[in-house]
Formats: sequence, structure tokens, C-alpha cells
Amino acid sequence: MTAAGTTRDPQLDSQVLRAAQELLVRDGYQATTIAAVARRAGVVTTSVYRRWPGKRALVEEAVFILDTENHPVPTGDLRADLLAWTRLFLDAAAHPAARSAIPGLLSEYHDDRESYRRLLDAGERPTIAALRELLRDAAESGRAALDCDAEAIFEFLRGATLMRALTHGTEDADHFSRRIADALYAVAQTPTSE
Repeated sequence: MTAAGTTRDPQLDSQVLRAAQELLVRDGYQATTIAAVARRAGVVTTSVYRRWPGKRALVEEAVFILDTENHPVPTGDLRADLLAWTRLFLDAAAHPAARSAIPGLLSEYHDDRESYRRLLDAGERPTIAALRELLRDAAESGRAALDCDAEAIFEFLRGATLMRALTHGTEDADHFSRRIADALYAVAQTPTSE
């Protein structure tokens, strides 16, 4: 719902997010403005501001939606599932819009820890819940430790793929993803220590 109580139009939301992604790729984070996004999307700026309070919130949704839309479907093979998650995170972080936006966002978060925390809470919760379910199922079938740390696996996954995407994009992605998935699999085999 918008502030006025009307229902949001998902098609318009998608149009604006796509315009933001395109401008991030073409012009970079600093030059991407709400006015420019509105022009590119063919809407008025008030339509954008009704949906997002400012540029940072719009850009966050435009780039972080890339790794939360389609979580991999569990296959029953934990190593293969972790490989699918690694590829998802790497591909999302290596998306040209994300590679353009993330350094600018990180710079802004330096001075606004609360905003960064809200972003992490919103983005991490569903992903960690899905990873926790995957690991719980693997533990029940004997393919992972019963008390392995889903949050640690998420942190390793997010950190490794984000750094790799920002520095190398998808260069040698298959080899990198297999190595990271193997490391995550080893972590999943290790019970958490008290």
C-alpha cells in the first residue's frame, strides 16, 4: 500500500526498478537520480517517491532483488545445492547494475549504520531461513552436521561472492563457484562449537 492507501502497481514498480538498473549500468551510482529514473521509466517523480523514500532505497531494491527473487530449489544433494546458491549470489552480485551500485551504497552505509542494518535484516532473513531449511533437511538425512551454523554459511557465501563479483565479475565463475561450494560443504559438515 502507498501512503495514500492505494494499491501499488507491480508493473509500475518493475518498470521503475528496471529503469534504475539501466541507469546504474549506463551512468553509474552517483549520476543515477530519482528524476533520471522517473524520466527513463516514463513516470513522474512523485510516483517514484510514493514507492521509495529516496535514491538509496530505490537502488537497494533494484540491485538486491537480483539475489532474492528465485532461491534454488533443493535437490537433495547438499553440495549441488550449495553450488546453486553460490552461482545465484555470484551472478546477482556480478550483474552490471549491482557492480555499479554496491561501492556507492557501501560508501553511504559508512555513515548510516542503522540503514545498513535494516537492509541486511530485510535481505538476509528470507535467505538465511531458506539456507537454514536446506541445512536442516541435509542434517536430517545425514548429509550435514545437526547443528551447523546457517548464519556463518550465509556470511561466507555473501562475502566470498560479493568480493569476487566486484573484483572479477563472472570470470572463471564455474571454477570459483565449485571451490566456494566445496568450502561451504566442509563448513556444513562441522558442528558449531559452544
